[in-house]
Amino acid sequence: MRVVVDYDLCESNALCMGVAPEVFEVRDDDNLYLLTENPPEELRDKVEQAVRLCPKAAISIQD
Repeated sequence: MRVVVDYDLCESNALCMGVAPEVFEVRDDDNLYLLTENPPEELRDKVEQAVRLCPKAAISIQD
C-alpha cells in the first residue's frame, strides 16, 4: 500500500492525523507531513478511514 497526498488540495485540517497518527502529522507550521509513504498492512483500516474523512479528498491509496 502506498499513501498519496495531493498537497494542492490538502487543508491540513488534521482529520487524517486523528485516525492514523502513525502515518499523518500536522506540525506547528500547519502543514501535513506523511510520516510513512508505505505503511504496514495492519494500518490499512486506519488509512482507509483517513481517506474517507478527508473533506478535500486529498488522500488516496495506491496498491
